[in-house]
Amino acid sequence: MGAALVAGSGCGGLIPAAQAQATTARPSTAPQIPRGLAGEKIRLGQRIFEWTPRYAASYVGNQMSCADCHLQGGREPYSAPMVGVPGMFPAYSERAGRRITLTERIQECFARSENGRPPAAGVRVVTALLAYMDWLSLGQARGVPYPGRGLVNLPQLHGDAGRGATIYAQQCSVCHGDQGAGLPPIFPPLWGPASFNDGAGMSRVQKMAKFVQHNMPQNAPGSLSAQQAYDVAAYIEGKPRPKMNPAYKKW
Repeated sequence: MGAALVAGSGCGGLIPAAQAQATTARPSTAPQIPRGLAGEKIRLGQRIFEWTPRYAASYVGNQMSCADCHLQGGREPYSAPMVGVPGMFPAYSERAGRRITLTERIQECFARSENGRPPAAGVRVVTALLAYMDWLSLGQARGVPYPGRGLVNLPQLHGDAGRGATIYAQQCSVCHGDQGAGLPPIFPPLWGPASFNDGAGMSRVQKMAKFVQHNMPQNAPGSLSAQQAYDVAAYIEGKPRPKMNPAYKKW
């Protein structure tokens, strides 16, 4: 997913639950980046986060960046913000069936969302991203969830890809194109060889619907009903995308 899944006027419909949740959290104000070597590492992490294919090219196999799913540089509530995340790890992973470190979570994202390969622990890409997340989290109590952590809560619904096709054509294709290719790094690809693979979290309709309902369209976030979000997510998830490399299945 990315910074602008849909564009144009909102679809109207039911008043989404996310609108009520949106009042409980606002994007955090990032602290000032320090000078010196520590600041250089944070700035590198920020560049990697915002334009991953350019600054972590050795580990990326598509045109997706971290900031495509974690909006406003990882500060936007209910778009899986990074604020406070370092203090929540190690954490149990349902996918892995065990507790994992934040480094392992980063490696997982490279293997799945970036359709690439997991960087080894301790390499510059990983340490820079960790430094950036630590910087975003300054002032946040460790182990206390940041308000707006994760994605918005939605009921489990059935998405209709036919209805979703209409929504996509009317509101999404202007930025992401009829073929979902987007315009990286401004508008990320939603399917095709440059998008996330079928092992990524966003390849699940429910997760994509949660992201879409609260964060899109870009000029009217929260204007889609839960059902509309499920519909457009079902349409997008029915499109072809890369297969995850089975060698990285443990991630």
